[in-house]
Amino acid sequence: MPERALTPLYPFSAVVGLDDLRLALLLNAVSPGVGGVLVRGEKGTAKSTVVRALAALLPALEAVAGCRFGCDPAAPYAACPDGPHEAGSDVLVRRARLVELPVGATEDRLVGALDLERVLTSGQAAYAPGLLAAAHRGVLYVDEVNLLHDHLVDLLLDAAAMGEAYVERDGVSVRHAARFLLVGTMNPEEGELRPQLLDRFGLAVQVRAPREPRERAEVVRRRLAYEADPAGLAARWAGADAALAERIVAARTRLPGVVLPDAELIRIAGVCAAFEVDGLRADLVVARAALALAAWHGRPEVTAQDVRDAARLALPHRRRRDPFDSPDLDEQALEDALRHAAPPAAPTDSDPRDTDPRDTDPDGGPDDDGPDDRPRPDGPGGGAPDREAPAARPHGGAQRREQDGDSRFAGAGQQHAQAAAPRRARLFAVPGTGEGTAGRRSPAYTRNGRTVGARVPGGGLAALHLAATVRAAARWQGARGRRPGGPLLLAAADLREPVRRGRESNLVLFCVDASGSMAARRRMGAVKGAVLSLLLDAYQRRDKVGLVTFHGAEARLVLPPTSSVEAGAARLRELPTGGRTPLAAGLRRAAHTLRVERLRDPRRRALLVVVTDGRATAGADPVGEAMRVADGLAAGGLAAVVVDCESGPVRLGLAARLAARLGAEHVPLADVTAQGLAGVARRDRRRAA
Repeated sequence: MPERALTPLYPFSAVVGLDDLRLALLLNAVSPGVGGVLVRGEKGTAKSTVVRALAALLPALEAVAGCRFGCDPAAPYAACPDGPHEAGSDVLVRRARLVELPVGATEDRLVGALDLERVLTSGQAAYAPGLLAAAHRGVLYVDEVNLLHDHLVDLLLDAAAMGEAYVERDGVSVRHAARFLLVGTMNPEEGELRPQLLDRFGLAVQVRAPREPRERAEVVRRRLAYEADPAGLAARWAGADAALAERIVAARTRLPGVVLPDAELIRIAGVCAAFEVDGLRADLVVARAALALAAWHGRPEVTAQDVRDAARLALPHRRRRDPFDSPDLDEQALEDALRHAAPPAAPTDSDPRDTDPRDTDPDGGPDDDGPDDRPRPDGPGGGAPDREAPAARPHGGAQRREQDGDSRFAGAGQQHAQAAAPRRARLFAVPGTGEGTAGRRSPAYTRNGRTVGARVPGGGLAALHLAATVRAAARWQGARGRRPGGPLLLAAADLREPVRRGRESNLVLFCVDASGSMAARRRMGAVKGAVLSLLLDAYQRRDKVGLVTFHGAEARLVLPPTSSVEAGAARLRELPTGGRTPLAAGLRRAAHTLRVERLRDPRRRALLVVVTDGRATAGADPVGEAMRVADGLAAGGLAAVVVDCESGPVRLGLAARLAARLGAEHVPLADVTAQGLAGVARRDRRRAA
């Protein structure tokens, strides 16, 4: 047995802080119908440690012996591929599994696959279960879920929602039970999930490293103790973990009897409506989480405090917001929404909140009488209800960031221009056909897409191109002795797989002129708005982005290539302007960045977007030097776009010259967005008339 299997996991109870994360995981352990947990946070915050520790708390379960899908002997899955399971089948008692889905997993690894080569050459239908089958009745842990391809995330979220997994391939249909606790972790700096995918996670938690020195020291102390003696630390916390495991079992038993009063159901609906969430999934998740909370705390019915805590975990990732806004939930906005959503008070003999104070352990949080009973001072958040709750003003934080700027980038004589609102941008694509990561920008050969041909498989056969396989086998039928009217005789060499053409994601590197000439005539606000539009387009097309800026005496890589488009938007909003125009330095910095990124990710093609008026004023021969650097970039076959920001009655045409030397598409600033193109078309029609 490998050494890792002998090492005890870090105890769940020994984790310092992370109260919301532990509570969210425990609620899902009590009621898997809550829908799983998405854990967002910076690296090194023990996200994986806590998730792995949870599996040890789950109760042991009984499974049908020999069933690869872990069927419950008391209620086996009717369509189990290993069934039907007869009453009285042998029973195996085992722990709930923790199954980890790696970032590089394929669809076959996730849902399972038919061994097509064996089916076609031997006639035996052999189905190999995937990770969804292994996770049935356990925990499916997806680290870096935001780096998985969207169609894989769709598959696992659909299985989590329906409790079943389907494999449909080449006329063969297989389905099996797949009920599991889904936990995904992600680092927001590496990119966000799509809103429609975020919505499929029941709860979401933001985790951060503690800032208090004593708490940080305790984290380090316990981690060092675990590394020195894992068994000793596990033994010290075994009692606390055992108590949590017993509490989970008790809460599961209690859950069916917990009542959700109509007054609290109305409160849930009111809060979800106040945050303008789409659909009704949020209402259902908040209700299920509130029921689980009441069961966890031993209460016979849901209280206002349960609704508050459930909403705090279920709404942050669902509230309507712009793509570049923070997903955090404003606590004051939640309090106001709860107060406004409270139904009219009705006389009752007793109120559970008066007799059932909150637990003070980490999974319960501090004692609190609930948002309705808390005395409030006059002023913001108290007194007369605010007719426009902060929940209805979701973009205030972003606006303040635009106005305040960032002193880290500011200097003498520099100024900040507020960005215009982003609009739908034109599609700029890399010429040719690539083979990079699937996305939505440039043409590429991908695993998913329109079938355009067939080829001999290089490794295992993942998908079958039936027509090409039949054509390849047809010419050998006489030599193989096929009888007239007999079945087609196949060999492994006949098998063909489809070649599919779809789209890939790219690296979009912005090289933005932030010099004084750009700040003149208030152009920088329009420039920032255009680049924000392109960033929004990159977000929707699943690209990586980077940002190089040049002004004054230097060029800087403000944002190294990343999947976090939000970081690019934040840096752009904070970008100061002023000084001379070192255009050649900006192009050289962009070229160096692209060379380094090509070594890291050689399959991802790049698109350079230069945003400038073409004027160069730094150096002995500023324009000539910039053109020579552009010649070098063009010689390397780089795909580029030059966004021409020149305006005014006197135009030098330098950006157009730069585009010609780069071999790039030349696009006036007004034509970057689809609205700009529509305006140009209308103007041309008027002139023609």
